[in-house]
Parts: sequence; structure tokens; C-alpha cells
Amino acid sequence: MRFVPHFLVRSTLAAVLLCSAACQPPTDTDEQPGSDAGTGSGTDAGTGAGPDAGPGSSPDAGTGANPDAGTGSNPDAGTSGDTMTARPISAYRDGVITYYMEADGTGNCGFAPSPEDLDVAAIIKTEYQGSAVCGACAEIQGPKGTLRVRIVDSCPDCTTPGHLDLSPSAFDKLADRAAGRVQVKWRFVTCPVTGPLRYRFKEGSSQWWTGIQVRNHHKPIRKLEWWNLVTWVEVPREDYNYFVQPTGLGLGVLPLRVTAWDGEVVQDTLPGILDSQVVSGVRQFSPLP
Repeated sequence: MRFVPHFLVRSTLAAVLLCSAACQPPTDTDEQPGSDAGTGSGTDAGTGAGPDAGPGSSPDAGTGANPDAGTGSNPDAGTSGDTMTARPISAYRDGVITYYMEADGTGNCGFAPSPEDLDVAAIIKTEYQGSAVCGACAEIQGPKGTLRVRIVDSCPDCTTPGHLDLSPSAFDKLADRAAGRVQVKWRFVTCPVTGPLRYRFKEGSSQWWTGIQVRNHHKPIRKLEWWNLVTWVEVPREDYNYFVQPTGLGLGVLPLRVTAWDGEVVQDTLPGILDSQVVSGVRQFSPLP
């Protein structure tokens, strides 16, 4: 029998125990939002109205067996299960609304059609901020009343600051369609979502190339990070509203950390990379007072 010195056995065991602790991602209580989780007015912090952007929910990210259905256990864990209340997160600003006939919930933001919810809008391209406003909610005050819409697209033909191009049905709730172009005031608000954050893996996602879209967020998303067994690594955000890691996120469970516009962090662990699927997390951002 081969003799193994006791000091080598003790050293190996210590290394294993050390890695078992150190290789796990820190929890939210271990690492609170700090220097990288502010509310600055940079390009990664909100919308064209400054750092205050509103989140939105994606109607096609539910539960079920289709590719856009949420998976995972207890999809409402970590929340009350009730619809959260919308709260203002920016001041009212002057703007313009128009409408476009093709509005169906799809667009540059990469969401699926939402025929059951056509209170949607495209925002002027210069305020799209590389998809940072996708899924955000805007509350509009028009001649006929107030309406909350969800940002799903950019508008390259819009030229006026604060321009929102709505679906025809949304426009009709705010003004007479014959007017065509109407001056309004609007602001970003949190979206009244129900349940936890959801994550959609883009078609073609694998251990070698991974694209993730965050959905059903109460607050706007500032950044997404993944745990690489050593540290949290920020995943680049693309103009089409997916966070894409060109070299992939590997095999096995996938710890993620999502930071909101105000620095709040939600940490989820997904079962792995599921091509073209939507996976429910277990937590949601806390509501504003």
C-alpha cells in the first residue's frame, strides 16, 4: 500500500474545504450594492430622461411548456404573489405621441407579440440607450386621460425629444386619432408586475455562447452579472435587449446577479442554460415606498 504522509492529507483536505466555501457566489447579504451600484446618469443608468427609467413586464414570459413559458419551481417565491403598485421614478417631462399601425408588442426589444396587451410604445432612438429602456413603463397624460404603456421598440424616424410612438389602441385612449400628433406630458414609473424576475435564453444559447434577456422586472435593469467561480463578471448588453457572453457561461447551475437602476441587487441561481426557454427566478425587486 502506498504511504501518504499525514501532512499531505491534511493539506489536500484543507484546500477542498477552502474551495467549497470560496467558490460559491456571495449572497446579497454578503455583498450589498456598493460602488458599482449607484444611480448615476451614465449610459447604463436608466433612460433618456436621466437615471430614472421604469421597468416593465413581458406578457409572453409566463409559465407553461412553450418556448416563451417560464420554468422552474414555485415561480412566485420571494414575492407576495400580488400585483405590485406602480410608482413614479422620474419627473413629468414634455413629449409627443404619435401612433404606428404595426405595433403588436414586438420590436427592437426582442419581446414576443402581445395581442392581449397593446398598451405599448416605441421611444425615440436617441433615448433608447442601447435597449436600457426596454420593458420600462411610461405614464402618459393626454387630452383624454392618463395611460401607462410599456416600451418595446425604438423609433428611428422620431425626432422630437420625448417622442413616444404608440399602438393605435393606446393612442385612442389618450387622444383622438385624427389628431395624429399630440403634445403630452409623461414620466417613467415602476411596472405593476406579479411574481419573480424571469430570464429568457436566446435561440442558439449554449455553454459556448449565451444570450439572456431579463423580463418581468419591477424596476429598470442596470446590469446583469454571472458568477465565474471566482468573481462576479458583468455580461455586455446588446442593442436588441439581450445580455450576451460571446464565450458562453459554461455548464451546470448558473448564478446570476441583476442590478436595478437604484442599485438594488437580486441574486438568482438558474438550473442551467436552456436554449430558447424562459426560466422563472425566485425573487423580485422590492417595491418603492
